[in-house]
Amino acid sequence: MRYLLTFVVEERSMESASPEEMQQGLEAWSAFDAEAFERGALIACEPLEPAAATIHVREDEEPIVTDGPFADTKEQLGGFCLLECESLAEAREWADKVPMRSGAIEIRPVMDLSRFGYESRTLAPAKAST
Repeated sequence: MRYLLTFVVEERSMESASPEEMQQGLEAWSAFDAEAFERGALIACEPLEPAAATIHVREDEEPIVTDGPFADTKEQLGGFCLLECESLAEAREWADKVPMRSGAIEIRPVMDLSRFGYESRTLAPAKAST
């Protein structure tokens, strides 16, 4: 089953980091990515830019586009990791390894719609044993 880990961080948290702190952080993320890849769990893990556009869709109305993240808060969605895991417990183990110093990690199972005949075209992890 696939699980999405979303990383909620303070919008400006990286701006105050020194070059040395940035390098240490990138090395920690690289190690996390490498382990998840080698164990066949990693599908994607990416940081997100703070800029965004939100499209509000309502039935029978034209979509409304707004600039910026949808929430007026200091914390924003800063990145995500899509993993293939056997269980929520395994996804939680990966979340425990995420090298974040502050913020929040949300774990969500990806909905399986195959029982309705829908097959996702998402690629399987490169090292997956299946």
